[in-house]
Amino acid sequence: MIGHLQGRVDLFIHPGEYEFADEHFCLRTTLGSCVAITLWHPKRRLGAMCHFMLPERGRTSADEELNPRYADDALELMFREARRHHTKPYEYEVKVFGGGNMFPSAIRRTGPSIAARNMEAADRILKHAGLRVRARHVGGSGYRNIIFDIASGEVWVRHVALKRVAGWR
Repeated sequence: MIGHLQGRVDLFIHPGEYEFADEHFCLRTTLGSCVAITLWHPKRRLGAMCHFMLPERGRTSADEELNPRYADDALELMFREARRHHTKPYEYEVKVFGGGNMFPSAIRRTGPSIAARNMEAADRILKHAGLRVRARHVGGSGYRNIIFDIASGEVWVRHVALKRVAGWR
């Protein structure tokens, strides 16, 4: 894999960020309960990745600035970039990653976890946009390292699961 990515510019996407780039870039991130969505245009070799932390903000006004920490805003920002590059969101392959339970030994609170809410938000927004998810690696426990090669559209996932320790709650 390393040799395959030589010559690419490596960009690390931090929580609450997104990036849109061409085939000369490789996008990376590390996820826990957050979710990353990748978009890849196979003909134009364009791609995007977001790393959102929360499902939605509930903006109070339409002119409020979009914030990629939230699923709905992050996807809208990526869709705007797609249109700015004279492409349409439905032309992209979509992949979804993350939503891991970072505290599997913790006592379960009522209601869905932030990880579950993030995954639900991603599914809802993508379905509303009419986009089909081509691949996903979500849920479970632990964290994931994600590498997205925009030249090929390949996404590599390294998943490190957390295990419940006997005697811990």
